[in-house]
Amino acid sequence: MSEIRLDRIHNQQVVIAPERLHRPSLGHHTVKKFSSAKCPFCEGNEDLTPHEVYAIRENEPNGKNWKTRVIPNLYKAVQIELEDISRRDGMFESIPGVGAHEILIDSTAHDGNMVDLGKEGIENWLRSMIIRIDDLSRDKRLIHLSIFKNFGQNAGSTQDHPHTQLLALPVMPQNELVFLERNMKYYRRHGRGIVEDVVYNEKIAKERLLYEVGNFIAYCPFASAYPFEVMIAPIVTISSLNLCSRKEVSDLALIIKGVFEMLDSQLGSFDYNLYFHLAPLNLNFENEEYMSHIDRSYSFSLRITPRIFRLGGFEVSTGMAINSVVPEECAKLLRRD
Repeated sequence: MSEIRLDRIHNQQVVIAPERLHRPSLGHHTVKKFSSAKCPFCEGNEDLTPHEVYAIRENEPNGKNWKTRVIPNLYKAVQIELEDISRRDGMFESIPGVGAHEILIDSTAHDGNMVDLGKEGIENWLRSMIIRIDDLSRDKRLIHLSIFKNFGQNAGSTQDHPHTQLLALPVMPQNELVFLERNMKYYRRHGRGIVEDVVYNEKIAKERLLYEVGNFIAYCPFASAYPFEVMIAPIVTISSLNLCSRKEVSDLALIIKGVFEMLDSQLGSFDYNLYFHLAPLNLNFENEEYMSHIDRSYSFSLRITPRIFRLGGFEVSTGMAINSVVPEECAKLLRRD
């Protein structure tokens, strides 16, 4: 039986419609590889990329023998060199495309995935992000950081070699501003943030819970927008990834590894988007009313959204998702109950 559920974090309704699972022409969810004569992200091809801004290595920059590399995106959406000056033409307003757009090359393995990285590789991946968050936050023009991974064609990837993108902006996306406002109202009423309470309730309910390691849990959200969607978040509030202790980074790596092992066991090779929600990098006029309590009200989170089925006209026209797999059933399958 179908249900319309409310996603408390995003304040969006999701249609859970298991009957649609049996409709024809669903397509196949295995990852389709791109052909590439010479991959710029592979070890030994460092001369094909811009000079690295960070790497985990024990030798000189821009050569072989690295574990992760962070480079400027050759096809960057924004540029750090521009000046943040607003322009007005009547009622139309714009600013130059100021910001940072970087690529984190997850590892040297061209055909690797998150499971192949192992716990140590995922820790290196997370620590590389933390270094970049700390560095980007020093540029006070930058207030929002989006960290995301597109894996496979259905998820929008244009490069085989596993990588993650970091995109820092001088403006707050509207959906994030809306969340900050809702979250602050909730915090003033309850003394806790929305994510903290959602995580607590998922932990108590247990039926969608997948994994718990230290201060982190993984679960299939009550109003999952995608089949086999998984959210990972801290149980006790941590506003951004770079505020995690070494043990918390280690625990987070372990839970990410466990989740991908579960997903791989059920889905095999699959396309997915992975993205972090993080507290603002810096204070400015857009977010200043929310920043005084940000460390107590805002919990960062990580979402993994398998892209098994394509979006249709309903999703595009309404902004509402239709999920054909009940989250409770996804959790059972992933736990192998």
